[in-house]
Amino acid sequence: MKKLILTIAAVTSLIVTSNAQNNETDFRDKLSFGLKAGINYSNVYDSKGEEFKASPKFGLAGGAFLAIPFGKYFGLQPEALISQKGFSATGRILGDSYKFTRTTTYVDLPLFFALKPSEFFTIMVGPQYSYLIHQTDVFANASTSIAQETEFQNDNIRKNTLCVVGGFDLTMKHIVLSARAGWDLQNNNGDGTSTTPRYKNAWYQATIGYRFYRQ
Repeated sequence: MKKLILTIAAVTSLIVTSNAQNNETDFRDKLSFGLKAGINYSNVYDSKGEEFKASPKFGLAGGAFLAIPFGKYFGLQPEALISQKGFSATGRILGDSYKFTRTTTYVDLPLFFALKPSEFFTIMVGPQYSYLIHQTDVFANASTSIAQETEFQNDNIRKNTLCVVGGFDLTMKHIVLSARAGWDLQNNNGDGTSTTPRYKNAWYQATIGYRFYRQ
């Protein structure tokens, strides 16, 4: 994660230098849309203090966005993403070590309020609706590995989750680098009757995108 932050800082410096040298046109007041793809670095937490220890894991993220300006300094940016989250854990059962990995795939629909203090830097914050479409659990020990894919037809796992997301965009005309951090506001196990461990997702996201401007 430290390398990712240093990379973003280096790219930010390049963008500032490029804008200063090229004196590019300010596009903040133009309607635009684009595509983006990148990675999530996710983990889970339990806000009610239940004992549940997990390690973070990487996943893929990608989709589309629409930037709607309200003047030069403010705007809205809805997005639609396919986003992998989850966690991993290790332990011992009957003297044998094991590793458990859960990958959850969501359709994420954030609605960002955009503050644009400069032509290359935008602050983003807003709510997000997430819909769970797939889950893969992998349990492995020294002698066996079992992968179970579940479509949640008969289990009380929450599919619809409200979240909060914030971050920023770095824009160099058509190229957009985005960094986000997000947290679920609801637990994963519906009304609590599911045997699935209770948790909420938390994740960092880094993407690169290409922006098209309306003429």
